[in-house]
Amino acid sequence: MTAPDNPAGDHPVRHGAAAVAGPATTPAPHQGEAVALDVDARGLNCPLPILRAKKALATLASGQLLRVTATDPGSERDFEAFCRQTGNALVAHGSATQDGQPTFSFVIRRR
Repeated sequence: MTAPDNPAGDHPVRHGAAAVAGPATTPAPHQGEAVALDVDARGLNCPLPILRAKKALATLASGQLLRVTATDPGSERDFEAFCRQTGNALVAHGSATQDGQPTFSFVIRRR
């Protein structure tokens, strides 16, 4: 993913990151469509990745994209349920292994 591990425990939010590749669960972002906000929730456990996403989505306009990077294994299930319950679209998600740890990435389109 885009940010190195942060031993201080600070989890930054980044603006203007590129869209993430991964299997689409709903129509994928248009090619070249930029993610408006990037939330690093690595190292956080449930419910913190969802709470960070909810707070970040509140700052976006309808249709803008948010990318969340998390390491919590339950985050896949959590983000699917969160999007279903809130009406936001989970447009892409994927997983990779980084430094021996599974990392999950989610792209959400604000309703």
